[in-house]
Amino acid sequence: MIDIVQDLDALRARVAGWKREGLRVGLVPTMGNLHPGHYALVEALKPHVDRIVASVFVNPTQFGPNEDFDRYPRTPEADARGLDAAGCDLLWLPSVETMYPLGVARTVTVRVPGITTILDGAHRPGHFDGVATVVARLFNQVQPDVAAFGRKDYQQVAVITHLVADLAFPVRILPVAISREADGLARSSRNQYLDAEARVRAPALYRSLASLRDALQAGQSAAAAEAGAVEALRAAGFEVDYVEVRAPDLAPYAGGDGVALAAARLGRTRLIDNLEFSSGAGDAAG
Repeated sequence: MIDIVQDLDALRARVAGWKREGLRVGLVPTMGNLHPGHYALVEALKPHVDRIVASVFVNPTQFGPNEDFDRYPRTPEADARGLDAAGCDLLWLPSVETMYPLGVARTVTVRVPGITTILDGAHRPGHFDGVATVVARLFNQVQPDVAAFGRKDYQQVAVITHLVADLAFPVRILPVAISREADGLARSSRNQYLDAEARVRAPALYRSLASLRDALQAGQSAAAAEAGAVEALRAAGFEVDYVEVRAPDLAPYAGGDGVALAAARLGRTRLIDNLEFSSGAGDAAG
């Protein structure tokens, strides 16, 4: 049965005990309301570590003032059952007071320069400061050897990779392929906000990225391919925040391998997705 820990001293004692035994520890950081994509992160860690910790913490510092912090779904009991079935060893369930002992307003903030001001960072100011801040705290609390993050949040993975390299965290970052529904929609806890009509429309986000990739591989310019994707999304009822093609390191795209990224809204629900592609026809990762 999975252990559920809410006290930081108890967490550190458990992890220290594992490490005295020479065991490697993995971490899956989440905001809860878990779905198969989260459990796939647990599975991906298993070949690399001996014990797995999943954290569930709805982090207030990564939400903007008009975002969905208050209504973000919180399902800790179901999360614990799902993690137990997936083979996770420990659920770290800290309170806001445990994560930010001096208060959110007085917290020490971690800011990653450059890549946090484009794409989602441009549309959600301060979001990645909150992400970097809470991930740095989780790394300090759990002391993992490996941490798994889903590639659906492609920019987030880039931010955390930069954070680890610059602050010399002894943590290997394991990016895990996007988990999708049968119709291509990337799995997300926010998908449950979609009503029946919006759920039918939602896979157009993935299809638009696939069409953008195909257009690029057929020789169309990035600007034209992006414009075509935006037009397709608007026709499907989306309000588009951005559709952009970038190099794999999120530098401006100059041809070759790349990644197409998009964020768009259906009603009150904001969806993000991305599609990595090669410079030649055919192969793409997601």
